[in-house]
Amino acid sequence: MPLPTEVRLFEMAPRDGLQNEPGPIVPTAIKIELIERLARCGIRHIEAASFVSPKWVPQMGDADAVMRGITRAPGVVYSALTPNLRGLEGALATGVEEVAVFAAASERFSQKNINCSIAESLTRFEPVLERAQASGIRVRGYVSCVLGCPYEGEIAPHQVASVAKALSQMGCYEVSLGDTVGVGTPLAAKHMLEAVSRAVPMKHLAAHFHDTYGQAIANLYAVLEEGLSVIDAAVGGLGGCPYAKGAAGNVATEDVLYLLEGLGIHTGIDLDEVVDTAFWITQALGRTPNSKVAKAKGAGKLNATQ
Repeated sequence: MPLPTEVRLFEMAPRDGLQNEPGPIVPTAIKIELIERLARCGIRHIEAASFVSPKWVPQMGDADAVMRGITRAPGVVYSALTPNLRGLEGALATGVEEVAVFAAASERFSQKNINCSIAESLTRFEPVLERAQASGIRVRGYVSCVLGCPYEGEIAPHQVASVAKALSQMGCYEVSLGDTVGVGTPLAAKHMLEAVSRAVPMKHLAAHFHDTYGQAIANLYAVLEEGLSVIDAAVGGLGGCPYAKGAAGNVATEDVLYLLEGLGIHTGIDLDEVVDTAFWITQALGRTPNSKVAKAKGAGKLNATQ
């Protein structure tokens, strides 16, 4: 199958990137500026916050303030994770345009992460989907552990397909397939996507790969070859998973953009601006970007000024 001519990049840094950030709570003003910087880079889909209990996810305790504080750019969708009805109501009050729910392809991961089975988690989402649809709000679905689980190991593709199909049938307009642990390899990614795309049309699927073993870019190329055209990424490679020891952050937005530009695939996003944003946010967090592209371009800029 030919590669897609365009790819929609879904920016995860403000939510999935920051939600597990260790240490002090990231100031609301920093989160707002990050979101606005990302929009100025040309990114048109940003997951900005998560309406969950601050007891469980302290970094997302200011979701209301973040959603109300951002200056919304024309043509940009600002979404929020809303795992339950209470979270959805909070998001709706801020004028959210899109929300998301999440399930796992692993029973043990589901129990560890949200204290219920996969079937129970899907049942919990039913009122969220109904309320969102009644309000005219689109819902995106996430499936965790699609290429491996820290507790169960390898996950059968048919398990992923089953959960993805359930989310789609409930009304999720798009299902994002997450390699939460970052253990996937290109052939495994292809096999998984082949199984899922038989249950959910490819145009309604996205890839959400973490880079623990340095395979995320290779895995993304593999699924691009299968016709997938929506990619989740986080500037600077921010993120991680508290339930998966050693799991690195999301694939870096700048690394994905470098790949796509090399393939001649249009995104409408300014790579250099994304790199600048990666350095800005990681400096605010007290470190440097995890991505190869940011480090290479950053070194080039430094050498040019010397």
